Amino acid sequence: MNRAAFLDRDGVINRKPPEGDYVTRWEEIQILPGVPEAIALLTQAGFCVLAISNQRCVAKGLITVSELESIHKRLCDQLAAAGAFLTKIYYCPHDYQPPCSCRKPAPGLLVTAAREYDIDLGKSWMIGDSDIDAQAGKSAGCRTIKILSADDAEDNGADLHARTLLEAVRQMLALEPRT
Repeated sequence: MNRAAFLDRDGVINRKPPEGDYVTRWEEIQILPGVPEAIALLTQAGFCVLAISNQRCVAKGLITVSELESIHKRLCDQLAAAGAFLTKIYYCPHDYQPPCSCRKPAPGLLVTAAREYDIDLGKSWMIGDSDIDAQAGKSAGCRTIKILSADDAEDNGADLHARTLLEAVRQMLALEPRT
């Protein structure tokens, strides 16, 4: 079985838009500093690197599935050009209601990825910037890391805390057995 690093998209891989706004065009994607290096380190350590993202903007009619997937393809291509490879981006296109099994904090996207890529969730990590990311990871059986903003406290239930994805990956890899 494989181990995975599940990464939230907005706020972990790319700059998070202001509250209430959504990334709906490629031009709004700003990859955060250190992200390509962090993803490359994960890949070199033998992790399957997957993005897990709620994309309510689809349900709200702000972007089509085709447009979202085009953004994701360009994001994967840009990261790959920097030596950072995302295996796949999973997303939930649904709104809050009715509830679904794929919208974080539900673990559905992680469970689906685990089935598709033969992933051992107990040996995997969920890295996100919100409490719902940590909840989804915990519900799936993963260890969790929260990327903290300047206003965040460390009492959200995540196993570890970091200020950047690169810092999170370095902490995570220090705890992993050498393979």
